[in-house]
Amino acid sequence: MRRLRVIVALGVLLGVLGGVVVASPALARGPKWQFEPAEPFTLPSLFCGFEVKVTPVVDTEFGKILKASDGSMTFLSTGSLQASFTNLQTGKTITENVSGPAKITVLPDGSLTALATGHTGKFLVPADAARFGLPTVSVLAGALTESIARTERMPRCLCKVTSWSTYAPR
Repeated sequence: MRRLRVIVALGVLLGVLGGVVVASPALARGPKWQFEPAEPFTLPSLFCGFEVKVTPVVDTEFGKILKASDGSMTFLSTGSLQASFTNLQTGKTITENVSGPAKITVLPDGSLTALATGHTGKFLVPADAARFGLPTVSVLAGALTESIARTERMPRCLCKVTSWSTYAPR
């Protein structure tokens, strides 16, 4: 009987420990962090000349929204995000790390500043890709700062997950 109690107690202890380990990524980040599930989507042929199916493979990213008294909002994102990119014409698939992290601040006038480090996925319409000398769909490595004034045309799709070709500025 004593042996059965010990086995049950160890089972309960392992169950509690398992729950703490699973919950720890969100708990370790502090209050107000929420899991940000990434959804699969299809990138139109405008970007690569063929449609690309983007599917999350590893998705443990968390986000937090901070609101300031002046009306600005800051969006924080951290964690791990890897996605597969499939050329829907050929079936060829690659997987890329697009984890970030990122910090996007939207000011009351509608302008925004985005700061990212690590591996950052980026979509650019062909005109902007030509203007900046970058591929239309890429993974940028290192620090990235973007500023968009409210008078500029906002991108159609502000997607966090991107990649088809890898570009690392020197």
